[in-house]
Amino acid sequence: MLNIKDKSKLNVSGIEEGFVLDHIQAGKSMDIYKYLKLDKLDCTVAIIKNAKSSKMGKKDIIKIECPIDFIDLDVLGFIDHNITINIIQNDKIVEKKRLHLPKEITNVIKCKNPRCITSIEQELEHVFVLTDEEKQVYRCKYCEEKYEGRLHKK
Repeated sequence: MLNIKDKSKLNVSGIEEGFVLDHIQAGKSMDIYKYLKLDKLDCTVAIIKNAKSSKMGKKDIIKIECPIDFIDLDVLGFIDHNITINIIQNDKIVEKKRLHLPKEITNVIKCKNPRCITSIEQELEHVFVLTDEEKQVYRCKYCEEKYEGRLHKK
């Protein structure tokens, strides 16, 4: 998948079947790789960091050669809902998907409230609900603790 044509250009060839995550904020591709558990999949993955972009200045791109149903799009939408997904079949883009902030996410982030039921019941899933889409605020489903992590901001 990787070809070096000359010293100033890097060419990563296309994929036959799979998808491309485009418009990833520069430097965030490894976080996405980890959250999507791409290391657990038996498929080809190419990560391109700091690619030139007329729209963003610099961006990351991930090319994945496997069916898209192996990927949790809610996790991807939570990490960065500005990412574009290009679905590839027979070496051609057949569909472009836009992400959105998921209404609910499960076991992606953990509640930090020591009095929350998730701290006591270890096997209980950590569920966060989108309570303010404009401000991108998520709260624990059980105790309403606000998630204080950083979502992607433009």
